[in-house]
Amino acid sequence: MSRLAAALLALGAAACASSGLQISTEPPVDDPLVEIAASDPRIRVDAVYATPENFVGETLYPLPRLFLRRSAMERLSRVQDRLEGRGLGLLVFDGYRPWSVTKRMWDVIGDPDFVADPSRGSRHNRGMAVDLALCDADGRPHPMPTEFDAFVPEARSDAEVLEPLRRNRDTLIEAMEAEGFRVLSSEWWHFDADGWEERGLLDVPIDRLVGEARDDE
Repeated sequence: MSRLAAALLALGAAACASSGLQISTEPPVDDPLVEIAASDPRIRVDAVYATPENFVGETLYPLPRLFLRRSAMERLSRVQDRLEGRGLGLLVFDGYRPWSVTKRMWDVIGDPDFVADPSRGSRHNRGMAVDLALCDADGRPHPMPTEFDAFVPEARSDAEVLEPLRRNRDTLIEAMEAEGFRVLSSEWWHFDADGWEERGLLDVPIDRLVGEARDDE
């Protein structure tokens, strides 16, 4: 485990104890976390939290590897199928997020419209939420209403924006909803998989998931 992950996990453990939340630090066996890029190489990944180029200004993930619960990943592949017929694809910014990372984000911004309150946990912490945008067949990002993690009114999923920004946003929303994802009203890029409430909160470090994936190869 990296020093970053260990530090976040230690902080998270203390916060969990005080909050009374039920949070597992073990990888789930039922509906396990699977790596997005390995599960479907057609889907592009830009792990922004594995760099300091994000709204926190810190590297929050030790490795640029993104994960989702297997049930959500299967749906995401079907979304990719839908979009490929139109010369489009998916560009993913985030998926499963350890609870301790959500706690760090909340400490920085503390706005429930854009970051989940760690006292209740996030759907990202359950491995059932994904942040993404459209790209073309070569992986070039399509114009969207705002940049990812832009905390502005135009980021709302129903904001009045100009074409082709609205068309691209609505194309993404329609494709995701067709496969059982629901867009977050305050963020056009955030989608929750149906059934998220049936999954528990997790605080498993990303590098542990990567290590276990390597062991399974």
